[in-house]
Amino acid sequence: MGNKTHQIDFYIIAISKNGGPLFLLFVTFLLLYLISLIWNMIIFVVIFLDSHLQKPMYFFLCNLSTVDVLYISVAVPKLLDIIITGNNKVSFIACYTQMYCFTSLACTEICLLTTMSYDRYIAICRPLHYTLIMHKRMCNLLVAGCWTSGFSNSLFVTIFASRLSFCGATNLNQFFCDIKTLTKISCGDKKEFQTMIFTEALLMGFCPFVLILMSYTKIISNVLKMKSVGQRKKAFSTCTSHLTVLLLFYGTLLCMYMIPPSENSEQLDQVFSVFYLAVTPTLNPLIYSLRNKDINSAIIHTLSRSMSCMQ
Repeated sequence: MGNKTHQIDFYIIAISKNGGPLFLLFVTFLLLYLISLIWNMIIFVVIFLDSHLQKPMYFFLCNLSTVDVLYISVAVPKLLDIIITGNNKVSFIACYTQMYCFTSLACTEICLLTTMSYDRYIAICRPLHYTLIMHKRMCNLLVAGCWTSGFSNSLFVTIFASRLSFCGATNLNQFFCDIKTLTKISCGDKKEFQTMIFTEALLMGFCPFVLILMSYTKIISNVLKMKSVGQRKKAFSTCTSHLTVLLLFYGTLLCMYMIPPSENSEQLDQVFSVFYLAVTPTLNPLIYSLRNKDINSAIIHTLSRSMSCMQ
């Protein structure tokens, strides 16, 4: 790719085309951003401080909260800046850096959600071997693998994407530098790149989804064999939060990248990107905190202890 391509600028035009008062759009994204930061940080701090939450399940959740904080911070602050200043220009380097970080964190989240489903499988289907399998070193290795695979995979995708050529208008009808939108506006032969994207979707999207499906098939089968209704409820209660987050994340991901092009595809992409970009990392900590008694108790205990220290 020539130097000319490296010197181009991209323009985020989704905001101006979206219509409606910009103040309302600004307030919406700002609230989502602040709620996500506050709740994810609360979960991170509570898990870190509470000795009762030093378990593999909460260790993975702590990492998920970290990913969500970084994930929403990659695009939303820049979006807020565009709304305030009206300057929607993004340099080539800034655009591809944003795409790299966003893709890295999305891939890391997929790997973490897959790891968390494996953790639930071991806890419910092989409870007697849980402490032997999910020991501290194993948990550290799994989390390290999630972060490493996410960022290394994204580097490969970004290097490949940097070979795209841009001949005409560089307007991105999206809220951030998204690989799908960049492919749409690029010129030249895109078959090789589209093949790579399909392979990536298979490896980082479909394969983890199959592993999650296998884990939950085993979990459901095992839970249904339990004779006690109380045991069944307890087993399912440890999975409901994770399942809700999975459905939310994979649902928006599939809708955004798997829906075939149509007349309203760009508008639909924008709607799903808002969910994918800001709503999902905002709802994740709320789902886990509202559905988990241990986290609820830990939050109340930490807050009450903080209040007593202040008095």
